[in-house]
Amino acid sequence: MKRINSVVLACLLGLTAAVQAAEVRDVRFWRAPDHSRVVFDLSGPVTHELITLSNPHRLVIDIQNTKLAADTQKLQFANSPVTGLRHADKPGGALRIVFDLSADVQVRSFLLAASGDLHDRLVVDFLDKGESVEAQVIKSVETSSQRDVVIAIDAGHGGEDPGAIGPGRVKEKDVVFQIASRLKERFERKKGYRVVMIRNGDYYVGLAKRRDLARKAQADFFVSIHADAFTNPQANGSSVYALSKRGATSASARILAQRENDADLVGGVSLSDKDQVLAGVLTDLSMTASLDASLSVGAQLLGEMSKISRLHSKRVEQAGFAVLKSPDIPSLLVETGFISNPGEASKLKSSSYQSNMALAIFEGIDRYFRESPPPDTYFAALKRGDTPGGRPATAGVREYTIARGDTLSGIALRYNVPLSDLQRHNQLSGSSIRVGQKIQIPAS
Repeated sequence: MKRINSVVLACLLGLTAAVQAAEVRDVRFWRAPDHSRVVFDLSGPVTHELITLSNPHRLVIDIQNTKLAADTQKLQFANSPVTGLRHADKPGGALRIVFDLSADVQVRSFLLAASGDLHDRLVVDFLDKGESVEAQVIKSVETSSQRDVVIAIDAGHGGEDPGAIGPGRVKEKDVVFQIASRLKERFERKKGYRVVMIRNGDYYVGLAKRRDLARKAQADFFVSIHADAFTNPQANGSSVYALSKRGATSASARILAQRENDADLVGGVSLSDKDQVLAGVLTDLSMTASLDASLSVGAQLLGEMSKISRLHSKRVEQAGFAVLKSPDIPSLLVETGFISNPGEASKLKSSSYQSNMALAIFEGIDRYFRESPPPDTYFAALKRGDTPGGRPATAGVREYTIARGDTLSGIALRYNVPLSDLQRHNQLSGSSIRVGQKIQIPAS
């Protein structure tokens, strides 16, 4: 008899939990270049229905068995088609949310299940019609014998996804956007570059879309800027990461890649938005060339970053970062310091460190493109002496500055020059080289 009573009690408790209303605990709004996003933070999973109405334009959302526990009075929907939000309780326990709209817009919605520290969320996107701001910014590269080198700068995280949060509630998404903006200014000061910012404000861009935007811009290089975090607040130092053809080069690289790849779950990307990265893409010949270039730029970056920051790793680490999986664009992810470290968090939010880090990243990338410019660019013409101020290289010989992580055999392989020719041309008896040393690369 006791057994039967316990089973009945368990069933009653389960039924009570099932009928208990969920709560909307918070409502947030984000404006992106091509859409407006509203996020409902929920106490549990829900079901919902969308209804679009015209004359006047409205979007109605009925969320079943839900109560509103958030204050929506202070929400502002600037520069968006949303002009207001109203709500009411419906018979049967449903919550009705009404968005008043200034125009007819395409709408999509999806639910994100609770994961880790994140609650269940309902995401509603109002998609702009016509040409987006991103489409206006990103233009095709003009075919020219002296075109600009296109640099795609990606400030990590954004919008719903703050990234790592350090002491004093300093957010990764804010500091890396500042560094990215200062890096953009550096490139814009120098003739021969054009910059594409993957995000221009505080909104989230899916990892696949970040790569797509760089490809649409026909970028010559993609750099994604981040700030690291670890459970031990003493962890410190900056680092550079490239994509790996195989496994991660270290346990920390593997963990970091997994954390960065989970950003879509935080930032709010529906499963239908996730692309399936083809396994074969890593065997593509263009990927091999892109990885070689990525590692070369990464070595240059480490040399520059070591001048202003302790390096967490003195080599370019590699792992399966989703944001770097573009087969034809050299790409790097730069961790500018540990935001979980109180000392480095203080530096990361300072304008002087942000400027110095932006300069270090710029110098590393700029040195690479000055030494190995794409053949149809201004820098290639400058190197050939085809443009004012340019000096022709001597008999096809190019100069190279040794960066941290370089080896003589690696440089020979990169430039397709026999190691013995490289040693003989530079009068080197062995393979010893030092950071900052200048050597000449003979014509292959």
